[in-house]
Amino acid sequence: MIAAAFDYIPYVAAATGLCGLALAAYFYRLVTAESPGNERMVELMTAIQAGARAFLRREYRWVAGFVVAVAVLMFALLDYGRPWGAITYVCGAVFSATAGFVGMDIATKANARTTHAAIDGAHRALPLAFRGGAVMGFTVAGLALFGISTCYLVFAVWMDVKDAFEIITAFALGGSSIALFSRVGGGIYTKAADVGADLVGKVEAGIPEDDPRNPATIADNVGDNVGDVAGMGADLFESYAGSIIAPIALAAFITVLTPDATPEYFVFPLAVAAVGMIASVVGAFFVRSDDSLESHHLAHELHRGTNVAMGLTTLGVVGVTALLFGDSDQNDKWWGLAVAVIGGLIVGYAIGKVAEIWTSSDFKPVKSIAQQAETGPATTVLSGISAGMISVAASVLLVGVGIGLAYWGGQQAGDGFGVYGIAVAAIGMLATTGIVVSVDAYGPIADNAGGIAEMAHLDPKVREVTDSLDALGNTTAAVAKGFAVGSAALTALALFKAFQASVAKQGTIMSLDLGKVEVFVGLLLGAMLPFLFAALTIDAVGRAAKQMIEEVRRQFREIPGLREGKPEAVPDYARCVDISTEAALKEMLIPGALALVVPLVIGFIDVDALGGFLAGALVVGFCLAIFMANAGGAWDNAKKFIEGGAHGGKGSDPHKAAVVGDTVGDPFKDTAGPAMNILVKVMTIVALIFAPAFV
Repeated sequence: MIAAAFDYIPYVAAATGLCGLALAAYFYRLVTAESPGNERMVELMTAIQAGARAFLRREYRWVAGFVVAVAVLMFALLDYGRPWGAITYVCGAVFSATAGFVGMDIATKANARTTHAAIDGAHRALPLAFRGGAVMGFTVAGLALFGISTCYLVFAVWMDVKDAFEIITAFALGGSSIALFSRVGGGIYTKAADVGADLVGKVEAGIPEDDPRNPATIADNVGDNVGDVAGMGADLFESYAGSIIAPIALAAFITVLTPDATPEYFVFPLAVAAVGMIASVVGAFFVRSDDSLESHHLAHELHRGTNVAMGLTTLGVVGVTALLFGDSDQNDKWWGLAVAVIGGLIVGYAIGKVAEIWTSSDFKPVKSIAQQAETGPATTVLSGISAGMISVAASVLLVGVGIGLAYWGGQQAGDGFGVYGIAVAAIGMLATTGIVVSVDAYGPIADNAGGIAEMAHLDPKVREVTDSLDALGNTTAAVAKGFAVGSAALTALALFKAFQASVAKQGTIMSLDLGKVEVFVGLLLGAMLPFLFAALTIDAVGRAAKQMIEEVRRQFREIPGLREGKPEAVPDYARCVDISTEAALKEMLIPGALALVVPLVIGFIDVDALGGFLAGALVVGFCLAIFMANAGGAWDNAKKFIEGGAHGGKGSDPHKAAVVGDTVGDPFKDTAGPAMNILVKVMTIVALIFAPAFV
């Protein structure tokens, strides 16, 4: 091993985080330099931006109270929380919120610019939408990597404080806290508006999607930005940060890994993340397009950057593993850890492909749902449920293979390193987070671009371009969710093992014997909670959507000439925005609080019960998240497949049935499903951080 190579890794990781932020700033300038179009397009863009900013400001004020309460709780109950743990927790929350706000800001500026670019064709619109998403992607990855590396340097290197790694773990909890509320609150907002707009506008009134006569259209487009951009950004920030911190925490708590003997294991996660960041920066410049609107061609163009980043990451991981461990006497099979990381990268890609197969209109599952729409909403819903469930089987098998491969690779590095191998495999899945989020955030920008094209009454050919980009966006979102959920399973497992080790460090051996009543009851409670959480969030969407539907109906009924589209009839967009905002802020509190309160209550009652609880929540939450994300994406693209002309096209009975399926799937894929992986990790991190207070 090169002498003290590991000493430089945190500095390199921090520098690559800054490189990601620099690329985000560069793309920001490129996007904002483009023309936003005519006066009407600018007016619509400004209205969407104002609504999104107003919601995020109010949401962050509400969540700030929660963050302060948790920080005080950490300060009161934990020795390392005075004050460093509480400070890093707040820093994680601030960084996550910042990433979400930056993403929302650029998305609401890129939407009209993408619409204007679509006038010239997909060759200009797709790269522009991607660059808007890349601002979000590299802000998320850059802030997370820079924040974690800085915390590592401050507490583990420069100050060398006691319990340094517990303090660093608190950074992840801060990011998770923002992510949970952003996903739930943003998801409720966007789906309340979306469901209300679709059911009254497309089904009852028979007007096109995003028609300016529909009072809920602005709220719907605002929702794309606060839910699918800001919420998604906070989600991936949390996933990425958690995947880096989990193996660091595991190395700190497992006794075979001690700071004095094997410091390489603490910096190896930072090294992998740094390699992935550099590869993502390079890959971002490979995304380009021509004017073809074929979905498979657009997908190839968009995913070229991801494929380049994955290839470079694979080579880089082998290099840094050899650098850190190649000449170590303690680790003669250093390549095992490289196998674990690369295996995680491949499995993450495979889970993404499963999501693509079950949510893209290029494949059989979505086409089958569209065909079932010919016999009505019931068969449409049933076929979507079936497709989502089958996708769970494929994803679970892949994750099982990934866990087995990563465990084997870790064991090659030395006895007791198997779980560490699983932990670094999660980093492999998310090493290219910068470009994965870029591709995901592209989708809401394309969706907004289509809405602006419709409301600005542009040439139908423009909407044809934006619709093609939007249909691809639904698939890219499902792929990103697949990465996030897959990594969540591995990260939560590593955090769970660290929790066990932390409890043992306090002198208590935690039992997971199912023959113990406490453990079995905890297991049942853990299996129940994801269903309760999903029910609360879906029901919240239903209640908010009911208010939205009643408001849209009222305006159609009471504003003369609105339904007919008379020029003097102007809908009250602001009222619909306010309905979604109020509902989201009120409804997000109880589901969000469950993730913190329940593990704390169970942990103070019995640690063994908490172990069973976390195990049950991990397994059930993982499966439920995949089911809901893929079923929702399949319903959405089945509707778009019909709108493209299949099975009678827009306005036909199959189209109306597909709209119902899409409406059912909206809270599945954009509210309850994506928040599920955050729920699981938040509860596990809470257990790990508060473990000293439980025993």
